Amino acid sequence: MALLPETARQVDLLVARAQAEGRGPSLALGVVRDGGLAHVALAGEQPRPDANLQYRIGSISKTMTAVLVMQQRDAGRLALDDPLDRHLPGTPVGALTLRQLLGHASGLQREPDGQWWERAAGTDLATLLAGLTPAKIAHPPHHVYHYSNLAYGLLGGVLERITGTPWADLLRERLLEPLGMRRTTYHPTEPYARGYVVHPWHDTLREEPRTDTGAMAPAGQLWSTVEDLARWAAFLADPAPDLLAPATLTEMCAPVVISDLDAWTGGHGLGVELYRVGERVYVGHGGSMPGYVAGLAVHRPSRTAVVDYANSYGLRAGHHVVGLARDILTLVLDAEPAAPAPWRPAEAPPADLAELTGRWWWMGGEYEFRIDPAGDLVGGQVGRPLLRFTPEAPDRWRGRSGSQDGELLTVIRDEKGHAVALDIATFVFTRTPDQEP
Repeated sequence: MALLPETARQVDLLVARAQAEGRGPSLALGVVRDGGLAHVALAGEQPRPDANLQYRIGSISKTMTAVLVMQQRDAGRLALDDPLDRHLPGTPVGALTLRQLLGHASGLQREPDGQWWERAAGTDLATLLAGLTPAKIAHPPHHVYHYSNLAYGLLGGVLERITGTPWADLLRERLLEPLGMRRTTYHPTEPYARGYVVHPWHDTLREEPRTDTGAMAPAGQLWSTVEDLARWAAFLADPAPDLLAPATLTEMCAPVVISDLDAWTGGHGLGVELYRVGERVYVGHGGSMPGYVAGLAVHRPSRTAVVDYANSYGLRAGHHVVGLARDILTLVLDAEPAAPAPWRPAEAPPADLAELTGRWWWMGGEYEFRIDPAGDLVGGQVGRPLLRFTPEAPDRWRGRSGSQDGELLTVIRDEKGHAVALDIATFVFTRTPDQEP
């Protein structure tokens, strides 16, 4: 569904302003809604962008590496708490776990040894592993958030060892081809935007190298387009179950570590960055390589996302592009909130379920439960988040939300079979506040 004209106008204006103020030779942005591109905004002329023009996506590649790891976990070939040494034997940082590496909670240093990996030809996996020493662990695991490109080079090595398939081939077979991402490639494929550094004093352009990062490719090698990255954003909003179980993606979006301890506006899950903007939480990632910056922000509840690129590297362009994706996502969600689903009358529930509805009391507090159209028991205190329970067996329900997630609700009946209490994880709810639990 296309954006409303006024929303589109505001998006186009913000993109034009970001290109001008950020001094980006070109800037391309796409708004994604309900699985498809709802709007494309373009600015700049070096080159003139379009939705099929390739840019380098940098660390957004990490989100794809993380999904490959989770596919292998779901297939039973690894566990997230496996030590690295189980899959890459002999490494001096082998006590670190895959979960810690995915979530940047391992304490591993940011970069491998040697020249700046983003600007130099990459090495093979054996050379990368040979450069590791215990000193590469900068912090004890889980003590701080510490972003590590090196961690994702090692995760790519784990994938190669487990599957016997190079990371790039595995990515193409398991994600890019099934999702129709034919313009997402390991090397740039024409047409693609050349990447630049903008001179700070006279606004001239210096073209940057386009390196093959070798064993570090899982951290930031890939090239893509607005159209293709829109497909990836749609996947992160609502994954194809044959590629990744929705519950697994939800697990990836739970915080492993908070990156902003002062304000709690940012964190990291299993391969995805987490951003709190007002009362919403977005998932996604930023990306940069010499000459390129990119942004990806997804609001999963509404299946809305923004992807964007610029072909210049530096503080101005990077700040504008990575933040722009979140700003425009917020603009779209505020300007065009999703309409609520229409209310429809339901069929009467069976008597034994209807008996569970109405008011219940616990510790002097009043609760109210009802049966929703899906057959779940939902309710709670007025003004508090709803509790949800799904049927598991006769008079046995399993919590699916909030503080009761995973807990059991058991119906207590009297000798005549009437429901007289609800036992929720040993907390007994009664029909009146005067009843003894």
